[in-house]
Amino acid sequence: MCFMGAVSLRLPEDLVQKLSQEASLSGQPRSQLIREALEALLSRRERERLEAAMEAAARVLASDPAACAEALAAAADFLPAENEALERAETDPVSGDADTQNDLWWR
Repeated sequence: MCFMGAVSLRLPEDLVQKLSQEASLSGQPRSQLIREALEALLSRRERERLEAAMEAAARVLASDPAACAEALAAAADFLPAENEALERAETDPVSGDADTQNDLWWR
């Protein structure tokens, strides 16, 4: 069993009513619903910060001609492997024949 710290907070009455209604409908204690909501919020915010940092890094790299050239060279190096993987994915695993029905889910 893990130790849980206590937090006291004040909520607007309408939010307390919604929380109580959800607790009643779901059969979960209000404290559990609050924990789940807080975990979801913190996870979302962490993901948003990570995405913003990745976007900022991508913008910096995109503004650097040398970095762009290096990325294009790497993409060209991987193109044959990507084409081989795609060809394997489009091949019938039973017969080994290329799929001629054009009903693959990614098309």
